[in-house]
Amino acid sequence: MSLAATWSKLLSAERLGAGAAPFAPERTAFQQDYDRIVFTSAFRRLKDKTQVFPLSKSDYVRTRLTHSLEASCVGRSLGALVGREIIARHRLEQVESADFGAIVGAACLAHDIGNPPFGHAGEDAIREWFKASGLLEQHALSAAERADFERYEGNAQGFRILTRLQSPANPGLQLTAAVLATFTKYPRPSHLDIELDGKSGGKFGYFQHDAESFRRVAVTTGLVERVPGQAWRRHPLALLVEVADDACYLIVDLEDAARLGFVPYRDAEQLLAEIAGISVSAGRLERLFDAKDRLEYLRAKAIGQLLESAAAVFLENEAAIVEGRFDDELLGQSPLAVPLQAVLKLAKETIYTARPALEIETAGFEVLGGLLSLFTAAVEAGAGCRRKTTRERMLLELLPRQFLAHGGQPDTDPYVRLLQVADFVAGMTDSYAVDLYRKLKGIDLPGE
Repeated sequence: MSLAATWSKLLSAERLGAGAAPFAPERTAFQQDYDRIVFTSAFRRLKDKTQVFPLSKSDYVRTRLTHSLEASCVGRSLGALVGREIIARHRLEQVESADFGAIVGAACLAHDIGNPPFGHAGEDAIREWFKASGLLEQHALSAAERADFERYEGNAQGFRILTRLQSPANPGLQLTAAVLATFTKYPRPSHLDIELDGKSGGKFGYFQHDAESFRRVAVTTGLVERVPGQAWRRHPLALLVEVADDACYLIVDLEDAARLGFVPYRDAEQLLAEIAGISVSAGRLERLFDAKDRLEYLRAKAIGQLLESAAAVFLENEAAIVEGRFDDELLGQSPLAVPLQAVLKLAKETIYTARPALEIETAGFEVLGGLLSLFTAAVEAGAGCRRKTTRERMLLELLPRQFLAHGGQPDTDPYVRLLQVADFVAGMTDSYAVDLYRKLKGIDLPGE
């Protein structure tokens, strides 16, 4: 198959569960996907989910919501930049560079939609609780089902939200195959009989419960198969989503940390200037005296340089990327890899280990573990595994119906009912998780 034909398949506007999207030049299927994501409750809840600093009192620092919006802007620009050259190279018809931008922008918008409360610490908390719970062994789950819990992933939860949990009657948002494939950074399940190398094999992108949905996405877009029916190479545009995410979180986290006093302004300026390729004492910077203004200017210039560098690497390796032979980070292959590593090193040493962040993330283990304990006990009793206590009957009443089987009872399949409790807890905001935990533990009682 020619690269032109391959790109036509990769840009499929067919909707998962709904067939081909009708053509509307004034508002394409990919732009509709973006809008559908914006209007979901799962996306709105990102406003109170940890980016770096959990439950921050500052109204300046980013949340997952603002990070996702920023990443979508960067991704849209990067996608259009790459798309313009791809269209010219292969003379693609009925495709605009804006389509590339819209696909990447929509995938970026949703890229963190599956993150549980307390960020990556929340993922660890869910994994550790299930490993220690004894429930996975008690129900003799398959190795693949157990791995879904033991290696729990916000990426897989995000795919589940988009294709099943949000608007469950549809089911899901019925996004285009191109956007769903671009969204999936790790197109593989949690358990395979063989180890996979490369960036796309590092984590997993869908639960066993959603395997058939992802298989349809992979087949529709023609992803390169790695393990028959189970694992694939990334969609080429997923590499651009990764760039937009990395550019925003590394550069922007540094800016936030400087504003909060965890990193000296001068150090942050120097690091950003090296990425931007400009001097901290030349050009427009000479006329900016406020530290905040200088940092914002450098942040914009640095992100611009990252986009140009990533686009150059992508276009240079286009054939290898499309054919699945390139499975690395674009920025890792760019001339800016060294200054980016310096930013990452500083972030690991001073930002991600800042005491306020660690204190709240550590507390998150107690909160999420406590909620999982309470609600799994309730659904296990409700499923007839043992006699329900009065408290467990009350907890079942508190569990939203969407996280139960038809008829408002726990699912008879132990894998599904445990996954539904994880759905409930993972979907909470940081504040709601803390508030519900305190109420259920009797620490706080609802007032008048």
